[in-house]
Amino acid sequence: MVEGGPIDVLTGDYLAELTMLLLWKARQRDPEAGYAVSFLAQMRDVLGSCLDRGIKVVVNAGGLNPAGLAAKLRELAALSGLHPRVAHVEGDDLLDRLPELQARGHDFAHLASGRPLAGSGVRPVTANAYLGGWGIAQALRSGADVVICGRVTDASLVVGPAAWAHAWAPDDWDALAGAVTAGHIIECGPQATGGNYSFFTEIPDPVHPGFPIAEVAADGSSVITKHPGTGGAVTVGTVTAQLLYEVGAPRYLNADVVARFDSIRLTQLGPDRVQVGRVTGEPAPATLKVCLNHQGGYRNAATFVLTGLDLDAKADFAEATLRDATGGPAAFADYDLRREHGGACDRLTLSVKDPDPAVAGRGFFTAVAGTALSGYPGLHLEHATARATEYGVYWPALIPAAEVTEVTVLADGTRLPVPHPPTAGTASAAALSAPPGEDAVPPEPQPPLAAVPDSAPPRPGRPEPHEPGLRRTVRMPLGTVLGARSGDKGGDANVGLWARDDRTYLWLRDHLDIPRLRALLPETARLPVSRWELPNLLAVNFVVHGLLGDGVAASTSADPQAKALGERLRGCLTDIPEHLVDLPQAPFEPQLTE
Repeated sequence: MVEGGPIDVLTGDYLAELTMLLLWKARQRDPEAGYAVSFLAQMRDVLGSCLDRGIKVVVNAGGLNPAGLAAKLRELAALSGLHPRVAHVEGDDLLDRLPELQARGHDFAHLASGRPLAGSGVRPVTANAYLGGWGIAQALRSGADVVICGRVTDASLVVGPAAWAHAWAPDDWDALAGAVTAGHIIECGPQATGGNYSFFTEIPDPVHPGFPIAEVAADGSSVITKHPGTGGAVTVGTVTAQLLYEVGAPRYLNADVVARFDSIRLTQLGPDRVQVGRVTGEPAPATLKVCLNHQGGYRNAATFVLTGLDLDAKADFAEATLRDATGGPAAFADYDLRREHGGACDRLTLSVKDPDPAVAGRGFFTAVAGTALSGYPGLHLEHATARATEYGVYWPALIPAAEVTEVTVLADGTRLPVPHPPTAGTASAAALSAPPGEDAVPPEPQPPLAAVPDSAPPRPGRPEPHEPGLRRTVRMPLGTVLGARSGDKGGDANVGLWARDDRTYLWLRDHLDIPRLRALLPETARLPVSRWELPNLLAVNFVVHGLLGDGVAASTSADPQAKALGERLRGCLTDIPEHLVDLPQAPFEPQLTE
């Protein structure tokens, strides 16, 4: 990024909900740790070049200890004869303030369950508010070369530099919303340039995709691109996919502004250049999200391989044997047995959790190993261990923004308070804390999209695609005509699907409702599901509430962040109008139905 072409600011997003817990564990071993050490190795390579070229560096690698990382970077730079002005932003860490804040009536209720923190038996080990970009902007205005943050929102790494560069006011809502959008697009690096992309076979050199660049204009609109000569691609499709990643309602709440994702319009300007038009912004929410983590206990798992004949009978035999040997669900705090089908063989995985490491560790392993010679024919273990691993649990909550004191700390130790942006009052907080479900989180009204006729005349005897009457369909995978991107949002999972033309979007909008999603993905059948339409992006977004339990840190799923959920959905068979499918290019024999 530094040497491949001109850039003004180099950003890096190092944090996730799970990362904060991992950094806490690192800090237990070394009180001076708690930050992303990989950042120091990267700066060893490029800091000199950044200073020579006037490139600012803005990262959230500070994690739980931004001051410590800033000091360490100064030490590292001095060894190379460099003297960057390193500032950091603090105020996000609320752990020591929890008793005071709770005493003043802030209950830190869990956003999904509504359960107050007090009386839950939970003892948080981390508690960090998601800050915005104004502390970053203030540091850059004060001459910083490098700005190190702790827990800021991912998009703030772009919002702050853009607000500094264009001298935006805190109530330039549309411009700020545009920067949030640009930040969301580039925050996951090559996921915007062809990584994890449904139509990856269309991407040139997918092995080494270039990293995305956002050229943010004064009005907040942007162009997403990448350096010349790098792999991957920047297309309306790759950008749409990333816009749908880990999002919920079209009102995308950030610390500095609410960005209306249903106002985003994308235009392909040329090769590897996608314009993101002006985005509608609304005043900042009155609350900030808080990421709390607490210790959950210990977990372990064993995976059995089922092969040959009578797989169902073997699975039943294994389940009965394991329940008898281990004591079953009553012997553990959590007992989860899952079977995965896989062509020539199936896998049966038993996962357990317990507060006692001996129960989840040696005790569990001994019981499992004792079944090895008395089980089903062909029994062998793909994985088993006597060592249980500790896990944590994510607890999302809200705090009034006015209770958080954000401070920019300059290289000379000067501390500059960061003013709070104007807010919209308490309405945003109420929207954020609403209980999940299609009734609690209703789809927002969307303007109608006019039907678009076929680009070619219909074959003789075939009705027009939007004409009432018999339509000829083919039973094919949903992904034949749709892309998807999925991810985790705490214990929830989102899956966004998009079409590549207006006709297919109209079919997607009408065809894929919540009941049909539940039929295609049976694991969602008993869970609350929310659905929103994004006609400007030709997309529909779903959030499945509770699919991931207590979140990635505590999950025993093989896909704890729901990364594969979208591709699984694309593989499900459904009835697709024949006029939407390019049958000669179909990779298999379709089933014609009427």
